[in-house]
Amino acid sequence: MQSTNDIRRSFLDYFGSNGHAPVQSAPLVPYNDPTLMFINAGMVPFKNVFTGLETPIAPRATSSQKCVRAGGKHNDLDNVGYTARHHTFFEMLGNFSFGDYFKEEAITHAWNLLTKEWGLAPEKLTATVYHTDDEAFDLWRKIAGLPEDRIIRIATNDNFWSMGDTGPCGPCSEVFYDHGDHIPGGPPGSPDEDGDRFIEIWNLVFMQFEQDADGHRTDLPKPSIDTGMGLERVAAVMQGVHDNYDTDTFKALIAASESLTGVAAVGDKQASHRVIADHLRSTSFLLADGVLPSNEGRGYVLRRIMRRAMRHAHLLGAQDPLMHRLVPELVTEMGQAYPELQRGQALITEVLEREETQFRRTLDNGLRLLDDATGAMSSGDQLDGETAFKLYDTYGFPYDLTEDALRVRDIGVDRAGFDAAMDRQKAAARAAWKGSGDAASTEVWFDIAEREGSTEFTGYASTSGEGTVVALVKDGGEVQSAKTGDEIIILTNQSPFYGESGGQAGDTGVISTPEGLKAAVSDTGKPLGRLHTHQATIEAGSIAVGDTVHLDVDSARRDRIRANHSATHLVHAALRNRLGDHVTQKGSLVAEDRFRFDFSHPKPMSDEDIALIEAEVNAEIRANEEVSTRLMSPDDAIEAGAMALFGEKYGDEVRVLSMGQAGDTGRNYSVELCGGTHVKATGDIGVFRIVSESAVSSGVRRIEALTGENARRWLVEREDTLKTVAGALKTSPDEVAERVAALVSERKALEKELADARKQLALGGNGGGAAPTADEDIGGIKFSGQVLEGLNPKELRGLLDDAKTRLGSGIAAAVAVNDGRAAFAAAVTDDLTERFDAVTLVKAGVEALGGKGGGGRADMAQGGGPDGAKADDALAAVRAIIAG
Repeated sequence: MQSTNDIRRSFLDYFGSNGHAPVQSAPLVPYNDPTLMFINAGMVPFKNVFTGLETPIAPRATSSQKCVRAGGKHNDLDNVGYTARHHTFFEMLGNFSFGDYFKEEAITHAWNLLTKEWGLAPEKLTATVYHTDDEAFDLWRKIAGLPEDRIIRIATNDNFWSMGDTGPCGPCSEVFYDHGDHIPGGPPGSPDEDGDRFIEIWNLVFMQFEQDADGHRTDLPKPSIDTGMGLERVAAVMQGVHDNYDTDTFKALIAASESLTGVAAVGDKQASHRVIADHLRSTSFLLADGVLPSNEGRGYVLRRIMRRAMRHAHLLGAQDPLMHRLVPELVTEMGQAYPELQRGQALITEVLEREETQFRRTLDNGLRLLDDATGAMSSGDQLDGETAFKLYDTYGFPYDLTEDALRVRDIGVDRAGFDAAMDRQKAAARAAWKGSGDAASTEVWFDIAEREGSTEFTGYASTSGEGTVVALVKDGGEVQSAKTGDEIIILTNQSPFYGESGGQAGDTGVISTPEGLKAAVSDTGKPLGRLHTHQATIEAGSIAVGDTVHLDVDSARRDRIRANHSATHLVHAALRNRLGDHVTQKGSLVAEDRFRFDFSHPKPMSDEDIALIEAEVNAEIRANEEVSTRLMSPDDAIEAGAMALFGEKYGDEVRVLSMGQAGDTGRNYSVELCGGTHVKATGDIGVFRIVSESAVSSGVRRIEALTGENARRWLVEREDTLKTVAGALKTSPDEVAERVAALVSERKALEKELADARKQLALGGNGGGAAPTADEDIGGIKFSGQVLEGLNPKELRGLLDDAKTRLGSGIAAAVAVNDGRAAFAAAVTDDLTERFDAVTLVKAGVEALGGKGGGGRADMAQGGGPDGAKADDALAAVRAIIAG
């Protein structure tokens, strides 16, 4: 039996040997399509190639693309675990031709791989074609020798693919596998096609038309091929099973889940184990690609997937968090094919454990809130949808768990109302979605990039230079010229201006010409990751496409930014050295006056952590080691120890930044992939100071820091403040801490003396603990009752402890009156607590004072009320209870 890993490898090897460039799976967060939440098909990374906006890396390619369908239009989440082939995470095997070959070669490759390389029985295979695609029909007969009754014409859109209302489109040809007549169902196009006997395993898309807004189609000049094969489905076929969850990868994950829970995956427990196995894959890969759980956007969908799996772990009776303990098995199964799982294992494990611990509390709270909301309901009643949605949205309580919890009481849930509330939330989320820009502005950058190529960045070596104006953009469209007063975006063929990216702020400066142009550049952007766009105001003269201009970066500002950016790399290394390898960068802002650095870590840093990290970074700065950069392939860079950010898209060549020396190891202190600008030597940073450490979100911390002159100025300001404080204390700055400690100690002593004096005054000036009034006898029970003016309420318990000691056996109560309000306390000796409860006595006294409640223990309790004038009434209420 071929393993899933073998099948993936053999697919890529087959197409690689047939001239297809192997392409690594893109991250699950799409870099080229802001309309998608996650990559959901193998062709998504090539979308701009198919639309002509980008040039392909090769005429033909092959990939195994990670995909997630768990949000938005393509959402399989609720079906997962209850069907044989629904998944939130799956792998899409694909081969692609970008105008290189078309239907005949695509069908030939498909048939040869399935029947000759993989040995599938030809009689088990059926093909479908679009009903008017005679060419594909004839090719299946010619190449595969399929009889006409196993080449089925389909007249619906199931066999016609389009990217949208406009753009590339074309007919499809799908390959189905017959799992046998022992399984119900008929072939595609038949009345029984919804059965499970015939399963689609491969879809060949023949991209041959361009469709306009009116629906008219014209032939593409270079028709292309896009195919998609679900790895899980074909693995089931090749491993002789009908159910994807019976394949080797899922069996291993389910076995691990069974072992940890002690519950077999049979009967009604089978679905829970399947949900856990599937969702473990999607959550782990999303975390490895840089998505973290949150309450909005992608992080919200990730959290929903997590919580659904964790709920099923709860249903299986798992007493402790389960998901994080399954990560090693996932890494064993899939880590070789996807090394990002290995690199991210520590973080994945940590996040899953933290989220499940938190969700277990959510479950307990949700059940309690559900009981409150339905306490007055009877059999046959229905919980309103708004309440169900609030439990789901606000408290993270899943809808299906709400249904399950109420089903045993024969109470329904208004699903329509829940869906309506969900739709309103989705509409608000869509309105709040912030993509990478609207379609028109994106289009103009693609047009310029395809026509002119990428901007050549010259700013690593210089902060000034010449350039030719290749485009001017105003109000989202291209113009040919601009004049004084215009706000314009200027693009040149080369530029020393750094475009905002990787957290580093864009450069500012001036663009000028000898003829009198002066354009003030307020910011520099980097659309598409390869154009440097200068946002400028024409202060004098004019500019036109084709002009040669001089570009001057504000070099002093750039130097400050460089120092801050280089410091972030040192901070990253120091954080990992101090806190552990789970620390990874989660974002940064590198500005001229400060920088912030976000990183994964589950708890606040201690003062010691901050001090040691600050000291370590400053030691690297003082060492003044050279900062070097090398150009390498991403694989070689990571092999050499470079830190890469999960989810980032890197090209064929990357800049590898090395800083400092790691002791006597011969290794660099910091090695990272980075395209930003940096200092030439660590000493150029000057000095480093952390000014704050805080939380950004669950599991993400933030450091804000200063370098160079800004750090020096910050330290000077603190020193001036220290001198001011020393002057006020009439001491030297070196002795401020000692003097303040002495003052604090002195103040505490004075406060104690004052409290003792107030206590004696409140007791009428009597010393030695004597009672201000005679103890009473109420029905054989000794009672001490006191009203004390001006006594700190905190002193009441101490007084009553003294009274209990004096009484031996009895009850004591006291009222402290301050500014018209009253604090009331009561105490009962241990031998009487079975007859009298101090909490009951206090509640009676507090009620007499015009208040409510009070709390404590049976032997000591305290409360308060607004009406101190009724202090005697409070004592009288206690006497009444004692008297019975």
